[in-house]
Amino acid sequence: MNLAADRDELLAFLDTIRRPQFPTDAIEDHDSLVESGLIDSLAVLQIILFLEQEFGIDFTAAGFDPDELASIAGILDLIERRSKR
Repeated sequence: MNLAADRDELLAFLDTIRRPQFPTDAIEDHDSLVESGLIDSLAVLQIILFLEQEFGIDFTAAGFDPDELASIAGILDLIERRSKR
């Protein structure tokens, strides 16, 4: 698994669901995606679907902690721990 490639893939996805006035390069890895305004709370569902499809993470079996999806760093950690790729 390549952290830099995973980060690039995640940022490319976030760029497709972000609010238009908030570019992805305006936030740091540990900033809250929702609190920063980059995404709204409904976009978290899109992130879950993306992680299931792209990284084979099964949320139905193990569930998830919403804090894991709060930031880029949290999502990358989740990918590293639970990815099936």
